[in-house]
Parts: sequence; structure tokens; C-alpha cells
Amino acid sequence: MSKKILIVDDASFMRMMIKNIVTKAGFEVVAEAENGAVAVEMYKKHNPDLVTMDITMPEMDGIQAVKAIRQIDPNANIIMCSAMGQQSMVMEAIQAGAKDFIVKPFQQDRILQAVERVLNR
Repeated sequence: MSKKILIVDDASFMRMMIKNIVTKAGFEVVAEAENGAVAVEMYKKHNPDLVTMDITMPEMDGIQAVKAIRQIDPNANIIMCSAMGQQSMVMEAIQAGAKDFIVKPFQQDRILQAVERVLNR
């Protein structure tokens, strides 16, 4: 059975890019969300094995969403996606419970490496 992934990013092309990479590798994308508030609802609904979470988004940012999801599921597997220059926010996200991070622009190998590593803990 393939692992289920929730992709969270306010940019639809970024979601599509990640979706293409992970589905080609055999993962199932069960839902997508354009902000943290939607991500929390999608997490409750689909209970994915892994979440890729953008940091800067409208309504609820990635760090708030990580905290909210970790309250629902303390064992949630979340990988943060950040642009260059967001190191302090990445550290805050890791402290909030994210298990890894990938930097934009995405490299396919790095995304798959992070997904495999987090899911195989």
C-alpha cells in the first residue's frame, strides 16, 4: 500500500511540482491545501502519512499549521518547504515538530530523499 501525502503550498504550480515528483516515485497524494487552515482540515479528514508544508502562506502560515497538526497527531510526519533566506523560520518549524526541510527551488532527489528518510524512521 502506497504512503499517503498531503501537499501544502499557496502556489498551485509548487503543489503540482511536488505532486509530480512524489507520484512518479509511487506515493499517493490524498489532498492538497493552499494555506495552513485548509491543511489542518485536510489532515483531519485524510490522516496522511506525510505532509509537505510551505512556510509562508496566507491565513495560517506553515509554522502555525505544524503546531496545530501536531496537537491533533503528535507523531505527524511533516517536511517544511522554504525559500532561501528563511533559515530562522525553518528552525522555528523544526522546534514546532517538523522532521525535515527542503529548500526551493526544489530538486527532485532532495524531495524524495527527505520523504523516504522521514517515512522510514
